Amino acid sequence: MLVYRSHSLKIDMEHQAEKPAAVLTGTAKAGRIGPPLGTVDIGQSESAYIFRVALPGVHQHDSNLRCNVQADGRVNIDALVRDSALLNDMSCYEMKVEQLCPRGPFSVAFNLPGPVDPRLCSLNFRPDGILEVVVKAKMG
Repeated sequence: MLVYRSHSLKIDMEHQAEKPAAVLTGTAKAGRIGPPLGTVDIGQSESAYIFRVALPGVHQHDSNLRCNVQADGRVNIDALVRDSALLNDMSCYEMKVEQLCPRGPFSVAFNLPGPVDPRLCSLNFRPDGILEVVVKAKMG
């Protein structure tokens, strides 16, 4: 049994009111919703294409992320989203709202505007969950 003196409880409650329960960053802080899974932006220059794919909640090293770019410009992205562990916290949470990728396997497929040389492809998985790829366009 825990017994609190009213004075110490008041001080504890005041102290807790000073510390926020959650600190918002990114799109949550701005009051915006992030991009949904699979949102694709495609850019083009004279010699290459760039595409960015939103993969919210996906982590590069534990999701079996694969990006296959074919010569005809077809892009297939496959991954497995695992349960995320809570860092430095022993609490158990029941999620009421989930905007990130659902747990389990998923795939995203789309076509680039033209043929490419898949051997000349540069992938960058950004910390914000965006897969950014530059691929050389096939000339002639």
